[in-house]
Amino acid sequence: MGFFRGLRSSLPSLSALLAALLAAIGTPAATLTIACGSGGVDLELCKRQAQEWARSTGHQVKTFSQPGSATDALSLYRQLFSARSAAIDVVRLDAVWPGILKDHLLDLLPYSRGTEREHFAAVIANNTVGGRLVAMPWYVDAGLLFYRRDLLDKHRRPVPSTWAELADTSRAIQAAERAAGARDFHGYVFQGKAYEGLTCNVVEWVASHGGGGIVEPDGRITADNPRLAQALDMAASWMGSISPRGVLNYEEEDARGVFQNGNALFMRSWPYAWKLLQAGDSPVDGKVGVALLPAGPGGQPAATLGGWQLGVSRYSAHADLAADLVLHMTSAQVQKQRAIRGGFNPSRPALYTDPEVQAANPFMASLGTVLNHAVARPTAGTGMKYPAVSKAIYDQASEVLSGRQSGTTAARRLEAKLHQVRRSGWGLKPREGD
Repeated sequence: MGFFRGLRSSLPSLSALLAALLAAIGTPAATLTIACGSGGVDLELCKRQAQEWARSTGHQVKTFSQPGSATDALSLYRQLFSARSAAIDVVRLDAVWPGILKDHLLDLLPYSRGTEREHFAAVIANNTVGGRLVAMPWYVDAGLLFYRRDLLDKHRRPVPSTWAELADTSRAIQAAERAAGARDFHGYVFQGKAYEGLTCNVVEWVASHGGGGIVEPDGRITADNPRLAQALDMAASWMGSISPRGVLNYEEEDARGVFQNGNALFMRSWPYAWKLLQAGDSPVDGKVGVALLPAGPGGQPAATLGGWQLGVSRYSAHADLAADLVLHMTSAQVQKQRAIRGGFNPSRPALYTDPEVQAANPFMASLGTVLNHAVARPTAGTGMKYPAVSKAIYDQASEVLSGRQSGTTAARRLEAKLHQVRRSGWGLKPREGD
């Protein structure tokens, strides 16, 4: 028995044995393509961890850097899937896409071996459509308020708990810093471009004002209400005041660039930004704090729930291998590496108590508080038509931010547009055979 125990301990991993066996019998290696983030540490880690799988299996993996805009990325996938293209085997999915792309994604339940139970149940539920697990969670997100802790201390201001306090603090410190010579300093930066990122901000503004979900989970349209109008008018009042007008073209990385270069007091972003802000060459390293986004009048803080998943294209020529790659990329080991090296929030609750994860990301220990205030985008009640719903939201909001219409007008027009989108139903009926 001792001999066999010793033999087992000396054997390489099962994946490595399979790779050696494939090479020995002359089985050709497959080449798979996985979609990764658009850049930065996300892309770097994706490449590195995909190559770990490649080395252990004897297959090859190419990486595809999908567009940074979620709107553009979804458009690209819909074109590929419409053509039944096998160009991308493993696709990277925003939290709102499973119901939209379900007909083109492989059911991962036959491959997951029960590991789906190791992830947050709510995220697995989000990724399950018609009883099919169409994607595995990769990392979770929620909107956060990043602030310059050193400047709040310097000017003796507390972290704002309401939007009114944020605006007041921004005006005061912006004026003081500009008077001291920082001419390009701004109070608040966020994602103001007309794309999915603006929808995330709008959902937070409206929910924090008690303005409802825009489209409720049961499909009711509730956009035309005074609190939604008030929330949009509030954001419009920031333009050219505490926020640069250029914010109308900002996505996540644009806002981060301004904030990380020391030119903003507050920033709304996702948790991934923490690690980048704390990098050794970051001008704001050691000067940043994280908090809940503010509340509106009489409302509660709200953080848009987000995150990214990995799924397998139905048109992949190597579906079984692609599913195995997905399980590797969403494993506890990989998610721990991504949390420590990139600040990405695991979808596995057990990792939040891991000492190494907590040491690398102290704010993760309190992330549960943020997730308790998380709100979903209006996907549950809109099904296949969510992209049109989101476009209606960010288009109308953009008109308000740019000063071309009031919040009241936007609320009325958004309500009318959503009724047009819903005219033939929300497209919630599952595909035949699902």
